[in-house]
Amino acid sequence: MKNKWRLAFFILLGVVMLLFISVMIMVSSSVHNEELNSLNNNQLNEGNGEVTFEVAANKADLNKIINHYLQEEGFTGPINYQVFLDEEVELYGSFPVFGQNVQMLLTFEPRALESGDLILIQKTISIGTLKLPVSYVLKFIHDNYKLPEWVHIQPSEEMVYVSLQELELKSDIKVRANSFDLKRDDISFTLLVPVQ
Repeated sequence: MKNKWRLAFFILLGVVMLLFISVMIMVSSSVHNEELNSLNNNQLNEGNGEVTFEVAANKADLNKIINHYLQEEGFTGPINYQVFLDEEVELYGSFPVFGQNVQMLLTFEPRALESGDLILIQKTISIGTLKLPVSYVLKFIHDNYKLPEWVHIQPSEEMVYVSLQELELKSDIKVRANSFDLKRDDISFTLLVPVQ
């Protein structure tokens, strides 16, 4: 009877030691394996090295962002202007003529292009009570207003081309316009964030 208990004790001790060694091996082995590492590397190398985010906006928020950007980047200068989004894109400005400030209002109809850029087509213009040709006023703005490099005024076509592809944001993030319908407040962009 003594030998049976001794044998049972050693068998139980062997099982406990085997379990302890197995647990230690499992705890000390790496969580990642080759298959998981290969999967992660394939996911990072897919596509063109950019992650896209769809962003919806509204006119009120964009008004704040646009005018904050104009002030922060120093685009309001000696000839003051502001941009507001309502039913159309409205540019309000003033400039000195013979010691008087003359008020100006230009309205544009925005359109999102397939390239992700925007065009602003001239709709109405008023400069005080003067009636001036649209191309003349756009040329005046082009020559006298400090505008961002990615905003191209095309006086002969009576439009403004907003090249969002040229817009430089931190971390090389790019912006593309998807929709820009101000009447329905349907404004959306895609942000392209580089991951390499």
